[in-house]
Amino acid sequence: MNTRLYRPSDANLRKLADILCDGNLVAVPTETVYGLAADAMNPSACQKIFAAKNRPNEDPLIIHVSNVGQAMELAHWNETADKLADAFWPGPLTMVLRKKTVVSDLITAGLDSVALRIPWHPVFRSLLKITDKPLAAPSANPFGYISPTTSRHVMDSLQGKIPAILEGGPCDIGVESSIIDLRDDRNPQLLRPGGVPAKTLNDALECPTRKLQGNTPSNEAAIAPGLLDRHYSPRTKVCLHDEFPKLKSPNEAWVFFASPSDPRPNQVNFFVLSPDGKSASAARRLYALLRSADAKNFKRINVERAPKDEQWAEAINDRLRRAAAS
Repeated sequence: MNTRLYRPSDANLRKLADILCDGNLVAVPTETVYGLAADAMNPSACQKIFAAKNRPNEDPLIIHVSNVGQAMELAHWNETADKLADAFWPGPLTMVLRKKTVVSDLITAGLDSVALRIPWHPVFRSLLKITDKPLAAPSANPFGYISPTTSRHVMDSLQGKIPAILEGGPCDIGVESSIIDLRDDRNPQLLRPGGVPAKTLNDALECPTRKLQGNTPSNEAAIAPGLLDRHYSPRTKVCLHDEFPKLKSPNEAWVFFASPSDPRPNQVNFFVLSPDGKSASAARRLYALLRSADAKNFKRINVERAPKDEQWAEAINDRLRRAAAS
């Protein structure tokens, strides 16, 4: 199969909508990471996602919709979902609700819940509007590997496995959406930190969310994607540090959160996650930097954790912890 990259012209968006409506896959840009989209109402099309990614059926898919009305057709809505949709949709928040029977068990790993969001990336929103269908779209990468934040990342991983990639530029946020479980709307639970910082989410709810304790065993169906202990992982072993040792091995990569006080610009094994020292830029650069380090055949990738008081630290450190899991 020849994988073609499409610029987001009106004609190309119509062509890609036809590809999706015909039951085929299109990699799409979102504000979080690039996704691999299929018609969510077509189980055979969604099965192609699992095949292209080598994704286990126990890991459910997020469905992307263009408006709240579409979401209500797929899930049993509640007042808390209404409040969060008003506050964060379109945007990087995924809500888990009780599903309606119209949603295939393939998408939900056989569970009675479904994960939904409205993205705000303008190119993807245009495609959703033209397609006029809910689109299932997990990250466009081999299962468990580092998520893609550019079309080049998608091409590197899935060339020859999917027919089309929609160009949308680098992702603005760079880590996946936050996922909140609203099956019991009086007792919301944050399943995965992500594109909406936890404090912002708690402020909108006017109460703290419960945090998920533990991870989903690999042989059990997960309530939402991204909950396995090992995920977002490079092929090279990752080790996390609160502080680096003074002596650093030259055959290992060293990823500083911010620029070190003793920079060594000629050392190819030194990387800086956030040149401005802010966690937003660290999140935006995280996956691209891990991919770059992974391609250089280092013995190990050492990464400095994000400072806990930073706004995006919870999401960044969650991804790093899973990337480093054995």
